[in-house]
Amino acid sequence: MGGNCHTVIVAISWRGYLRSPDLWPSQDAILSTDSLTDSMMLEAYLYGAFPMPLTSTEVWWWSPMRRGVLPLRAMRISRSLRRSCRRYRVTVDQAFDEVIERCADPSRDGAWIDGRVLRVSRALAAAGRAHSVEVWTRSGQLAGGLYGIAIGGLFAGESMFHDAEAGRDASKVALVHLVELLRAAGDADERVLDVQWSTPHLASLGVVEIPRSLYLSRLRSALRLPDPWRIPAHD
Repeated sequence: MGGNCHTVIVAISWRGYLRSPDLWPSQDAILSTDSLTDSMMLEAYLYGAFPMPLTSTEVWWWSPMRRGVLPLRAMRISRSLRRSCRRYRVTVDQAFDEVIERCADPSRDGAWIDGRVLRVSRALAAAGRAHSVEVWTRSGQLAGGLYGIAIGGLFAGESMFHDAEAGRDASKVALVHLVELLRAAGDADERVLDVQWSTPHLASLGVVEIPRSLYLSRLRSALRLPDPWRIPAHD
């Protein structure tokens, strides 16, 4: 799989390959590279792909055949989650480094965020393209949060976490706040909240799967929308 992808890259360039989804294989992994930069990550998201390293030498780029997205009007908020929302304080872009470090904890199941991803994500945060939502206890402890990449009407969720002791429902509270922020920007039916793959946990919150072709079509429309992160953050 990797060898065939590299052959295509040599023939038409990495950027040209990203812009030609008709050349992508009918599988979630579409190519691999031996490097990762902030500009590569940003460009990939523009065309519906994202990086996820699987080894210390290769970076795999993915565009799931069944993409997980959360329709902004369809998030399911249970009574217990509403109570949890009242228990915490929420901020935006106040502790990006702390959130991504917690998301990158190598002891977590399925941990995939390595030093390369940390480096490029921090560069994108400095450029105003990566953002975090932080959830705090009333005593000031970081209980949970999420981070992702924002381009126009796309928010691509990269990872989320909660503190097992202090953070009951904290990652869900972060997601509720993110949805509220995106809905407040308008055009809720056209914006794309991308979660990469659905899981039973995410499906319980309203995440659905759509075919790759439909995701790419919706992405093109979403990218033309204004950036909601210009809206002043609020606690």
